[in-house]
Amino acid sequence: MALNFFDQFMSPTYLGIPLIALALTLPWILFPTPSSRWLNNRLLTLQSWFINRFTYQLLMPLNTGGHKWATIFASLMLFLISLNMLGLLPYTFTPTTQLSMNMGFAVPLWMATVLIGMRNQPTAALGHLLPEGTPAPLIPVLIIIETISLFIRPLALGVRLTANLTAGHLLIQLIATAAFVLLPLMPTVAILTGTVLFLLTILEVAVAMIQAYVFVLLLSLYLQENV
Repeated sequence: MALNFFDQFMSPTYLGIPLIALALTLPWILFPTPSSRWLNNRLLTLQSWFINRFTYQLLMPLNTGGHKWATIFASLMLFLISLNMLGLLPYTFTPTTQLSMNMGFAVPLWMATVLIGMRNQPTAALGHLLPEGTPAPLIPVLIIIETISLFIRPLALGVRLTANLTAGHLLIQLIATAAFVLLPLMPTVAILTGTVLFLLTILEVAVAMIQAYVFVLLLSLYLQENV
């Protein structure tokens, strides 16, 4: 039973072919394509409003140089939200529960922000490793600590997204299993358990959206330090 709980996090295969590529490309098919008409339908209008508000809130603290990342951040936000939300449907696979894929998103984007800072303002970028007014005996220790914290950033990005989604899926499966087991034995307790499952599912929908936003928000904060 314990092993079956983690089977949902295994990459599905069909005839020996991994289907994770299909799970990654499916969200892009669901997005409505913009039209050249003056008036769009409600779905396109809602999508445009969401992207505009999100981009405004995210890029407001950045200077003009950071606005070039608007397309990357908006696309990544929509992509992560779609993957997280689709993973809550029954009999689906959530690619964002795979640490390798999340690290594949986090490491290149974090490295890009660091390289931009080293190219545009190397003095300020290296100055983050040593706070101003540090006593001379603490300088080597603080440089080591700040360097370690800098390299931990992409790991924290990937682990945070993976851990939150994995924990949520495990909780939903555990409570759902308990509800099915208790239904013939104690119907009242099973109904209460089902109510908790419903509330947890609503919470997981919020977590799926919030974690995607936090992932992109932290990347924008890293970019803000280097532009």
